[in-house]
Amino acid sequence: MRPTRLEDFIGHEHLTSANSVFMSGARNGSLGSVIFWGPPGCGKTTLARLYAKQTDSVFKELSATEVGIKEVKEVFEGAKNTFQLTRRRTVLFLDEIHRFSRSQQDVFLPFVEQGHIQALQLLGATTENPSFKLTGALLSRCRVFVLERLSDEAIEKIAKQALQRLSFERNGDHEPDVFEIPSSPTLGPSTQGSDLPSQSVESATATATPLFPSFPQVTEKVITSLASLAAGDARTALSLLELVVNANMPETELIVSMRQSVSVSYDRTGDSHYDMISALHKSVRGGQGSAAMYWLARMLGQGEDPLFIARRLVVCASEDIGLADPQALPLAVAAFQACQVIGMPECRINLAHIVAYLSEAPKSTRSYEAYKRAEEAAKADSTAPVPMQVRNAPTKLMGDLGYGEDYHYNPNYIHPVSNVYLPPQFNGQVFLRKEGDTEGKEWDEEALKDWEERENGGMPWEGRHTSSSQP
Repeated sequence: MRPTRLEDFIGHEHLTSANSVFMSGARNGSLGSVIFWGPPGCGKTTLARLYAKQTDSVFKELSATEVGIKEVKEVFEGAKNTFQLTRRRTVLFLDEIHRFSRSQQDVFLPFVEQGHIQALQLLGATTENPSFKLTGALLSRCRVFVLERLSDEAIEKIAKQALQRLSFERNGDHEPDVFEIPSSPTLGPSTQGSDLPSQSVESATATATPLFPSFPQVTEKVITSLASLAAGDARTALSLLELVVNANMPETELIVSMRQSVSVSYDRTGDSHYDMISALHKSVRGGQGSAAMYWLARMLGQGEDPLFIARRLVVCASEDIGLADPQALPLAVAAFQACQVIGMPECRINLAHIVAYLSEAPKSTRSYEAYKRAEEAAKADSTAPVPMQVRNAPTKLMGDLGYGEDYHYNPNYIHPVSNVYLPPQFNGQVFLRKEGDTEGKEWDEEALKDWEERENGGMPWEGRHTSSSQP
């Protein structure tokens, strides 16, 4: 069901438009080595195959999850021999390239240099951020093309194009030079405005219009539902389409069957794992309890480890709430322990409890920022001696040497007393500053107006009249 020409590739117009860098490189063969970065099912493999066909190259496909350096070197040697005999370049498509270790990735370096690019061209594919997963040396020698999740509209077009191709095959016809995607028929009131009907919705098969005579069960509503369920993954969409074309059931039952066959995709070690926990943490920090609860539900619903979430919330309790609410940390620790003892699914209630509490708690970063200032000072001079007055003096010799001399034990005095606590070069420096200190913070009038409009009902922030930082 994959397209056979670059012209038939759907989606990612920033790559496939006539004047794009990618298409220009495909036409004249000057693209060099490439890394495709995008989520599963967005078209990385298909794009690589079509590129090899467009450039009349020998196509070799490997997966880093299944092969090692031995197999890769065999492709390298074969590419050199092929080029010497036929002058044809070999395109090596390495899926999941981020699975190779740093030393394994270094094997590619001699072959992606300009002098060898005539014989071999590397097209790597990854679902992970290449900045973190690929070596700097390899990354600097490759172009990175970003592929986003496909839109529902693109998924619908892909499904219709595949159906059209299947229809030609079933009828024994030749494929046309240009595929014409059938337009959506006018839908009656019973099918408009809903792409995922419940089982209770009455079947509209009697009035639904088939898109292709060869597949009477495939209606516009079925395609719309398929696109929604695929969630931007063309591979999932085509798997669902296979279920659809082999099914013989009413429209509503078919949609329910598709829904039940789809499992939610979530990579617990990939970018979505870190993106969602970041969204949860930042929602809590911003006092947006509803948003935080949404990300919590998304992560738990997609199989995230509750202890991973609980650990981040323990950090959040100290980093973002801190001294503004001393109860936040023990409550977060209690939630973590509850997750350990209870487990899923019940511990989701404990996590919801602490997410709500932390979101609504007052915020203070005093302790966190104080540590960062102290850390910078400690790094600046890590050899500064401890002042004699506050040194430990467990022996007579150490006392005779002046350790702890003139130290004032604070509880012994009715009044405040002073000691030399810091090395001389840091005397007078304030690492732990008072609440409300605005040093190093900025006033962003545009950001404040945006907050007033979106979250404060258009009313001015009360701090406008009291803030000393207002310009």
